[in-house]
Amino acid sequence: MYLAHFGLFQPPFKITAHTDFFYAGGNRGAVLDALIYAIRNGEGIVKISGEVGTGKTMLCRMLQERLPEEVETVYLANPSVSPDEILHAIAFEMQLSLPREASRLEVLQALQDYLLERHAQGKQVVVFVEEAQSMPLATLEEIRLLSNLETRQYKLLQIALFGQPELDTHLALPEIRQLKERITHSFTLKPLTAPEIRDYLMFRMRAANYHGPDLFSHEGIKLIARASQGLTRRVNIIADKILLAAFSENTHTLTTKHARAAILDSDYELATPAWDWRKLAAGVALLAVGIVVGVAIHAGMQAAPDKAKPVAPASPRQGLPTKPDATPPVSTPAAPLPAAAPAPAPVVLDVVEQRLAATLKWLDAEPPDTSSMQLMVAHDMQNLRQRLEKIGRQVEIDKIYVYRTQAGGRAAWAVLYGSYPSRKELYIAMQQLPASLKSYSPYLRTVQGIRAEIGSFHDEAINDAK
Repeated sequence: MYLAHFGLFQPPFKITAHTDFFYAGGNRGAVLDALIYAIRNGEGIVKISGEVGTGKTMLCRMLQERLPEEVETVYLANPSVSPDEILHAIAFEMQLSLPREASRLEVLQALQDYLLERHAQGKQVVVFVEEAQSMPLATLEEIRLLSNLETRQYKLLQIALFGQPELDTHLALPEIRQLKERITHSFTLKPLTAPEIRDYLMFRMRAANYHGPDLFSHEGIKLIARASQGLTRRVNIIADKILLAAFSENTHTLTTKHARAAILDSDYELATPAWDWRKLAAGVALLAVGIVVGVAIHAGMQAAPDKAKPVAPASPRQGLPTKPDATPPVSTPAAPLPAAAPAPAPVVLDVVEQRLAATLKWLDAEPPDTSSMQLMVAHDMQNLRQRLEKIGRQVEIDKIYVYRTQAGGRAAWAVLYGSYPSRKELYIAMQQLPASLKSYSPYLRTVQGIRAEIGSFHDEAINDAK
C-alpha cells in the first residue's frame, strides 16, 4: 500500500522469516557463524534460546541457507509429540519408507542405516527442532538417545534445539541432566537495544530498496524500543503501522504521533524507564529513616513545656490560720501538666521494601556459587506486591528475595526463593514446592550470575541516563 510512496520494492517489515532481511546486528551474525562452525565440526547438540519474537525462526532459516550442500537438514516444526512418535516424525522427514506400525527398534535401525549411508557419502545430517520447550521431557530424552548414533570418530546426527527460555528451565531438571551434559554450545538471542533497533529499522528499509535519508526520529525509536521490549517481531509490527500512518497523511516524515498511534493500535504498553535497584533500595532506607526522625521530633515538640506562661504561685496549705484583716489570697488555677508524649509509632516497611533490603544483605553475604530458584518476574509494582503477598502465604517470606533487572528489554523485578549451598539441595526443594509455585516453572540461579546481571543492568541504566 505504501511501497511506491517510500520507493520500496517489497514490504520491509513483514513478520515472516525472509532471509533477505536477516539483520546481523544484536549479536545475530556472530551466533549464526558460531552455529555453522559447531554443526560443521560435528559438535553433537547445540541449543538456541530466546523470548518469543527475538528471531529464532529467522536464524534457523539462515542456517539452512548458509550450511554447505553436503549438510542435509531435517526440520521439525511441531515437536510436542510422544517419544515413539518423534522417531517416526524424523524418519518421515528423511523420507524413509516405514510402516506406521513399525516398532521403535525398527525405526531406530532404519535411521541408523540411513545416517551411515549418508556418512559414507561424505554428508552430514542435522535436525532442527523448533519450539523445543514444548517437547515432553521423555521426548527430550529420546533426542539425547539419538545423539548416541555415531561412528568411532564422528556423530552421525547433529541436533539443534530452538526454544523459549522455558527450555532452559526444563534442561535444569535432574531427570534430564544427561541431555544437558550433551549440549556443547548454548546461545541466547537477547532483545535489541534502542541503538540496535535504529540500525535494524534502516537496514530493513535499505533491503527493501529505500534510498532516502533516515526516516525514524530519535524520540520515535525510543518509543518503539519501549513498546517492543526489543523484540524484532514487535518492532516489525509497529514500524509497518508507522509507515502506513505516514502514507495516510501523505508525508515522508515519521513523527512520534505516528509512533504512538501505531503502538496504541498494536495494543502494546510503553514500558517504564529502568531504575537502578541499589539506588531505589537506598531511597527506601532514607525514607524509613526520615519517617523515624520526623516522628521523634514531633513527639519532642509535644512534650516541651510552654515557657511563655508564668509559673502559678503555690496555694496556701489547708488548715493554716490567716489574719482577719488580711486580704484573702487570690487562688490561681494550677497549670495543667503536659500530656505524656506518645511513643513513636513503629515504622512498618512495605513487603517489597523489606525483601529488597533483605536481598541486598543476602547478595553481599553469600558465596558466589550459592543457588536460588527464580520464580517469576513482574513489570508492575502493584502486581509485584500482590504476588509477594500471595507467595508469602505459601512459603517463608524471609526466604523470598527481590531485585531490579530487565526482562524482554523492559524494566522488571525478579523474584527468587530460597538459598541453597548446592544444586542438589535446590533441585530437591523444587520438587517439594507447592503446586501453585511449581506452575511458575522455577529455574536455577546463582549469586554470581545475579550479581553479574545486576551489574549489567546498572551499567545500561547509567548509559541510558547520559
